[in-house]
Amino acid sequence: MDDGLDLRSAAREIFTEALQSVDAGRAVREAVRLAGSRLTVVDQEFDTGACSAIYAIAVGKAAGSMAVALDSVLGDELAGGVVSTVPTELHISNRWRVFAGGHPTPNEASLAAAQASFDLLRQADASALVIFLISGGGSAMLEWPRSAQTTLAELREANRVLTSCGATIAEINAVRRHFSAVKGGKLSDHAPHAHQVTLIISDTNQGDEANVASGLTLVPPAAAVDAASVIERYKLAARLPQSIFQTINQPDTRASEHNVRSRRRHYVLLDNERAMKQAAAAAHARGFTVEIERDIVEQPIVEGCRMLVSRLLDLYVRAGRGQVVCSISGGEFACPVRGPGLGGRNVETALRCAFEMTGQAHRSDFETLQIVALSAGTDGVDGNSPAAGALSDSTTLHRAHTLNLDAQNFLDASDAYTFFANLGDAVMTGPSGTNVRDLRIMLASKSSRFKVQSSRPEGASDLEP
Repeated sequence: MDDGLDLRSAAREIFTEALQSVDAGRAVREAVRLAGSRLTVVDQEFDTGACSAIYAIAVGKAAGSMAVALDSVLGDELAGGVVSTVPTELHISNRWRVFAGGHPTPNEASLAAAQASFDLLRQADASALVIFLISGGGSAMLEWPRSAQTTLAELREANRVLTSCGATIAEINAVRRHFSAVKGGKLSDHAPHAHQVTLIISDTNQGDEANVASGLTLVPPAAAVDAASVIERYKLAARLPQSIFQTINQPDTRASEHNVRSRRRHYVLLDNERAMKQAAAAAHARGFTVEIERDIVEQPIVEGCRMLVSRLLDLYVRAGRGQVVCSISGGEFACPVRGPGLGGRNVETALRCAFEMTGQAHRSDFETLQIVALSAGTDGVDGNSPAAGALSDSTTLHRAHTLNLDAQNFLDASDAYTFFANLGDAVMTGPSGTNVRDLRIMLASKSSRFKVQSSRPEGASDLEP
């Protein structure tokens, strides 16, 4: 055995490098620049002397990082701001009102953040500029019901039902928009005449930014999923609180205004594509043969994990069987909750991949193949667990057996985090301050160890800006 790194360490390093490339604070500082009285936001320019005021609202898992960055750029030019994000010690000026919004279900602070946002937006006249900083997780962190009869407990239960039924994020948001007074662009309608710019850290598919935080400032596209079909498909009518279901079936008289869209612009600063490209670049730099599997995104988790392993093996065969190969994918598998355990879709993905690896072991050409699967959320939190995700390999189920851990029982109880914590294979990052969906890194080699290539392979592409 040589002095090289092992596949497990390589997978963790690749994930770390990808995570560093999607720093939300840095993205805001690069997008917003102030020189004298000239403020540039991406490709728009504003004269701060002509603005009656500049306000900001930051919502989501990356809101803290984004708000701190914006505050450092604007300084006293910022008249006031609201930020609702995960509970954290946020070192920011007193120009901001800070709320620890709930996730994955709204809490009292989520409602208070909405009310504070309404108060701020009412001050924004035609010459004001409002900068929205939106990231994934914001659907629960800022909320206000359409119906005055809807209670917080009912909002929480509706979100719990939606996020555990196995629906995709687009399907979940289609329903959320119908009982919310802020989603689907309705939050921004509280400042109908102000100039508005929305900066987005996206946890959705490319071109689907209207679903980030359920589109607090963006109206859904005409082809958006129909809420009624989602309720029917997942049999939610009897599971949703009655007041929520009644609101969904009533016409929304406060639909977002379209006549002021010309004063509203939005930009996606970071997304899953960037994370995947950086992961691919990191793998290339180690001399691996790499493919990005862009069609493995939101499949049901059983199907998705089967595809992950089969694609990796196919890549290994095509690469010539002597290479270290790496398959990269991202997105969010649909993962219904079946039991009361600790876990999320990433730790479950890693565990299901371990079963898939074992299922391939009977094939003579793959008997000695070493396979590693790392699946983790870029936000640093997976489901109700404290982990970002987990790492599994060809030895996972054997090691678990020697510790008397029944992998199938953990899977059935939605308790994959506890399984991997016992093995020491949970991926722990803590809240990362960004959120561009999940990242999955699959590696395969005849040897569990390899020599790191000393120089970048010829023809390896650089990360696109």
